[in-house]
Amino acid sequence: MLHRLGADAVGMSTVQEVIVARHMGLPVFAMSVITDLGGHDVLHAITHHEVLEAAAAAEPKMTTIIRGIIASL
Repeated sequence: MLHRLGADAVGMSTVQEVIVARHMGLPVFAMSVITDLGGHDVLHAITHHEVLEAAAAAEPKMTTIIRGIIASL
């Protein structure tokens, strides 16, 4: 359903966290790493270990991006 509505990804908590931060008057910048592709046609359950592996694999690139953002401030 979400894909049919135009979604490419679904987060677990980012939206709720942004809503609370904006309610408190805080500026918000969010970045996420997709750790589980969750294909509807794939019946393979993703383990916690696999999620941690995907996050660890993304860490070097995310670090570079965040350092670049901080350097530009």
